[in-house]
Amino acid sequence: MALLRRRARRGQGDDVRDDPLDAAQERRVRAVLALGGVPQADLPDGVQQVRLRLLERTASGREAPRDVSAWAAVVASNLAMDWHRARRRQDRLGERLAALRQTEHPRDEDTSVLSLAVAQGLDELPDAQRQVLVLRFYADLPVRGIAEELGIPEGTVKSRLHTAVRALRARLHEDEVV
Repeated sequence: MALLRRRARRGQGDDVRDDPLDAAQERRVRAVLALGGVPQADLPDGVQQVRLRLLERTASGREAPRDVSAWAAVVASNLAMDWHRARRRQDRLGERLAALRQTEHPRDEDTSVLSLAVAQGLDELPDAQRQVLVLRFYADLPVRGIAEELGIPEGTVKSRLHTAVRALRARLHEDEVV
């Protein structure tokens, strides 16, 4: 909002800088994220999160931090910690899901074939899709419970479930199991 107000006051378009972080601040944010253990592939997302939080801060009417570079480094450090928390949560859920898989015992030959095909299909799904599918259909959690457990919106859970079920169904038809 403040950016739009400045543009309107000045009557300028592209001459006004859009990026709240300069190149040195961006390098510092990347370094803090990398030192915090965030993988290289996730660094651009982390930098964007810092930019977004700075823009949200100014858009909400709060004054800009006195030292943007220091503020951005603290936010980047917090993002790195959040990333690790999410990883630990994913690992714990993966362990719980693995335990659920081990306790199931097929009763007859048809069930064995189907169970094996489903297990292989689950292994081929991306982690996020496999996670919501197992929580919904094996752990019998409602969509709201899954969303709360994973810390994601219910719509995201529904979308992942839809995509995962469609992919698993296609796999089972492809293998002529069902």
